[in-house]
Amino acid sequence: MNASTSPAADAFSSVHTASFPSLLRELSSSLLVTTFQAGRLILLRPQDGALNTHFYALPRPMGLAVDENRIFVGAARSVHEYRNIPAVAARLDPPNVNDAVYLLRNVHVTGHVDIHEMAFTRDECWYVNTLFSCLCTLDNEHSFVPRWKPRFISGYAPEDRCHLNGLAMGDGLPRFLTALGRSNEKEGWRANKRSGGILLDYASGEIVASGLSMPHSPRLHRGRLWVLESGKGALSTVDPNSGRVETVVQLPGFTRGLDFVGPIAFVGLSQLRASNPFTDIPLTDQNPDRASGVWAVDTRSGQIVAFLRFSATVEEIFAVQALVGLVSPTILEDDHPLLASTWAIPDELLREVELAPEATGAVAEPAAGPAERGAAG
Repeated sequence: MNASTSPAADAFSSVHTASFPSLLRELSSSLLVTTFQAGRLILLRPQDGALNTHFYALPRPMGLAVDENRIFVGAARSVHEYRNIPAVAARLDPPNVNDAVYLLRNVHVTGHVDIHEMAFTRDECWYVNTLFSCLCTLDNEHSFVPRWKPRFISGYAPEDRCHLNGLAMGDGLPRFLTALGRSNEKEGWRANKRSGGILLDYASGEIVASGLSMPHSPRLHRGRLWVLESGKGALSTVDPNSGRVETVVQLPGFTRGLDFVGPIAFVGLSQLRASNPFTDIPLTDQNPDRASGVWAVDTRSGQIVAFLRFSATVEEIFAVQALVGLVSPTILEDDHPLLASTWAIPDELLREVELAPEATGAVAEPAAGPAERGAAG
């Protein structure tokens, strides 16, 4: 696989294999990636035979929750909610190129809770509150609403007791979670970073696998339970009945951030430089030449089929999320002028919208929600 230079700005440069953009186009997908260390949300899109990387500045972005119409990003002290308003595509330059246009709609202030993985359960956004060792939801009144915690956690305290981090969904509900240790003491998980990791069953609260090396990103896909053993740089499967772990492939970095499109697993990799607190692990013993980026693995064979490697500016990746069915989406910057003249209103009231000719081309078409339409003046 030959690597070519990405057209990103020099400070955020990258190289990728020629197979990466063609793979995304074949899968009719693009990717969202977060790097909390560099403070960027990254959109990866196939474009003219290359891979376009667009960087959006956000304060310490980590978790991502995505459905057909929404993107939620967990940041340093808040959750940022973006909605797809397709009508705006006609007003961009060049027009009608983007198959989705996401605009900021809400910012929910959580305070510092160290948001890790996020997911939607129908109309709710759930997220891992790592600082308070619990799984939470959002509402309009509270910083966070605790919904679940491991059995061994006695109460809610801002102490990062077990470093709860990963969330696997199944049938629209939480199914499995990962933590870096079974501890009820402040930062107690740090005592055994190498092999103290656990996989928890949401419904029963039981530990279904232990002895894991810094596990992250549990996922249910095609009837199998997947997990990243980050401390080994591994993509693995877990038998939830026996707890047996099998490595599918080892990759050249700290594996964190995982999503699937068909048979392809997109895995985030981080470098973990010497100053990182997670260096005393098997990966750093065995592989001093680590990379940051996104690697694509064929789960049928365990073979690497494509990769994107970032420059030294982006050293750590947290989340990787596919936008399936979208090859040219865009996200408007929070200060984009079109945010001032784009409105989302209830569908039943569109007939009463009156826009003067000079405000145009007054556009009203289905927005991303089932009961929303976008009016763009």
